[in-house]
Amino acid sequence: MAQRGGPAVLPDNPFQDPAAVQPRPGPERAALDAYNPFESGAPPPPYQAPSAAPPPLPAAGMPPPQAAAQPPRKASPTEPRNYGSYGTQVPGGEAAAWPPRGGPGEKAGAPGPAFPPQASAAAATAELLKRQEELNRKAEELDRRERELQNAALGGAATRLNNWPPLPSFCPVKPCFYQDIPVEIPADFQKTVSTMYYLWMASTIALFLNFLSSLAWFCVEPSSGSGFGLSILWALLYTPCSFVCWYRPMYKAFRSDSSFNFFVFFFVFFAQNVMYVLQAIGIPNWGFSGWILSLIALRKNTAVAVMMILVSLFFTAVAVLGIIMLKKIHSLYRRTGASFQKAQEEFAAGVFSNQAVRTAAANAATGAATNAFRVP
Repeated sequence: MAQRGGPAVLPDNPFQDPAAVQPRPGPERAALDAYNPFESGAPPPPYQAPSAAPPPLPAAGMPPPQAAAQPPRKASPTEPRNYGSYGTQVPGGEAAAWPPRGGPGEKAGAPGPAFPPQASAAAATAELLKRQEELNRKAEELDRRERELQNAALGGAATRLNNWPPLPSFCPVKPCFYQDIPVEIPADFQKTVSTMYYLWMASTIALFLNFLSSLAWFCVEPSSGSGFGLSILWALLYTPCSFVCWYRPMYKAFRSDSSFNFFVFFFVFFAQNVMYVLQAIGIPNWGFSGWILSLIALRKNTAVAVMMILVSLFFTAVAVLGIIMLKKIHSLYRRTGASFQKAQEEFAAGVFSNQAVRTAAANAATGAATNAFRVP
């Protein structure tokens, strides 16, 4: 027991402490003590919790206490969030309204319809399918080019079928050349070769229009029959000769980096550009509906003159583009390090490696030796 005036002394056994052994007296204790389950079959009295003490009344003149403000609830990390497209999200993880608020005809601050996540997912799926189709097409094109290159490397030119000019299968005349710019021409020169091909096609169309305008002028002026006849000759002669004499050498020069073909192209295409300029000028009775002949036709017939002016514009555009491409290809040729000596070496190697030339040379040598031995 504790002594007065000194420190408290604890008992040896804490369970013998009177505060723990003797419960506090109360009405609940008295009811339980008076209950005897063996004397009567009545149920025990219910438990009554002690009533809480009433809160103290506030002092006079003081406001009543208020409940403490609850802090804002933060979003749980396990709550689902919207992972839509970029256009349907805003900072904070909430979906953006679509269409945007504040548009024409809508009050400022009015809530717009929310963009559903199913629509954004469908749009993303459609975009992925579109990209997949593009990749499949590119893969098929690459596979086709790879097979053509493998066939060309294994079987040589014998396995490649000529595909130009593109004629129908029932036509008795078959294609004469093989041409595939994406496969045979290096990627750096494909645009240049394609431009030259379009230039050749434009010159062919210009010659055909020149034939029509010359025919119209012949109907108006019967004395211009020579010009009309020459227009037919130019259309029939220049179309195949220009393809064989300057376009094919240019094509083979870029395909195999041949200096000899470059020299052939420069020589022939320079002469072709001179003809382009003469076609644009339009000297009378030369078969070209150029500017001079168009001005003469203005005095005779306005409709024919307008047709000839259009042909003159076509000839002028072809001439300008031809000069530009000649300068461009010449600059490309100089950057490749080619020279006239290299062209001579390629020509000599090509001539001596030709089986027909070698056979003709051997026959000539054999005939000369035989004649020498027969001389008495």
